[in-house]
Amino acid sequence: MALEIVTFGCRLNTYESEVMRREAGRAGLGELAGGAVVFNTCAVTAEAVRQAKQAIRKARREHPDARIIVAGCAAQTDPDTFVAMDEVDLVLGNEEKLSARNYRALPDFGVNDMEKARVNDIMSVRETASHMVDAIEGRARAFVQVQNGCDHRCTFCIIPYGRGNSRSVPMGAVVEQAKRLAGNGYAEIVLTGVDMTSYGADLPGSPRLGKLVKTILRQVPDLKRLRLSSIDSIEVDGDLMEAIAAEPRLMPHLHLSLQAGDNMILKRMKRRHSREDSIRFCEEARRLRPGIVFGADIIAGFPTETEAMFENSLKIVGECGLTHLHVFPFSPREGTPAARMPQLARTLIKERAARLRREGDEAHRRHLASLAGTRQSVLIERDGIGRTEGFTLVSLDAGTVGTGAPGEIVEARIEGHDGERLIARPIAAEAA
Repeated sequence: MALEIVTFGCRLNTYESEVMRREAGRAGLGELAGGAVVFNTCAVTAEAVRQAKQAIRKARREHPDARIIVAGCAAQTDPDTFVAMDEVDLVLGNEEKLSARNYRALPDFGVNDMEKARVNDIMSVRETASHMVDAIEGRARAFVQVQNGCDHRCTFCIIPYGRGNSRSVPMGAVVEQAKRLAGNGYAEIVLTGVDMTSYGADLPGSPRLGKLVKTILRQVPDLKRLRLSSIDSIEVDGDLMEAIAAEPRLMPHLHLSLQAGDNMILKRMKRRHSREDSIRFCEEARRLRPGIVFGADIIAGFPTETEAMFENSLKIVGECGLTHLHVFPFSPREGTPAARMPQLARTLIKERAARLRREGDEAHRRHLASLAGTRQSVLIERDGIGRTEGFTLVSLDAGTVGTGAPGEIVEARIEGHDGERLIARPIAAEAA
């Protein structure tokens, strides 16, 4: 093996892994005799950390002579855990992982615990550099980082301590990156960040996310699709709502950071929106862009959650018209206020998460059924599998012509669904 990057977690991590691949390569890690494996970790849940540790141990067994480096959010928030692992040679924080000088390709690196960790105070970082990438390995769509960090302190969340305070990439640099990727053939670009709707507050003139979106679409006319990753609806600005309504190249799919559907739980989470705010936002966005699709993150079993409170989270799936649900069983993260609150039994948390997933599955099946007979533009991801503009998964009939190569957009007729994805036939096959 040469150099392998293993990515956990969010789309921002996926983007940063490409920067890490380039920087680690510049440092010579790909030239080591035993090769190197770099883990870009996630800290959003205890399960994410457990999976990373399991993968690290497996990598050491399979590649006994490789250099193993652990970076990312889990390395930033809990470096001692990874320093203590005999399998690990080097631990890098979220800022350090993006620079070649912090990757050491020397035979003797990581000889003691003092040398093993390079993790500085992420709260001292004041800027997010624009790291240009030419491609995202193995991806049909490209990601562009526009923001990093978070100024909010939700009681359940460890991420601000892994990412630092909110800071934005200057608008000109974002546009240049979008031009570069569109010029390299990417039909779809996804804007990513930790708290993306806080974009611009730290920049001169305080431009908002909506202005950035409009600027990208105006200055990168060859870009066919622009998509947003997770947003906080309470922070959405007027320009972004205008773009949702008027810009067909801005994809009609929004993933919302809801977290709960009960006002008391939202207050204890220290969220800044109410359930009524979320419902109102979805209704307004749907009025402006009929057919818009909503996904959401929802936590099941937050401390002190009663059955009635949980029922409000179940009900908000229908009240907001959510179709793509990401359900997280509550996982206490050491160092957060929620970890000190009265905890629910794990069995109850798992049971509520399962009920919430069933509610989400039913909503998703209704969404799939509603698209039968429609014509959809599908971005091919792999072997006849792609996604609509609303980010719904589609399987194209492999026995027909016109299924397209990864990264191509194919027009297709939706013939039905299998409960998990749409079944479609390319329009080209209809004409053949």
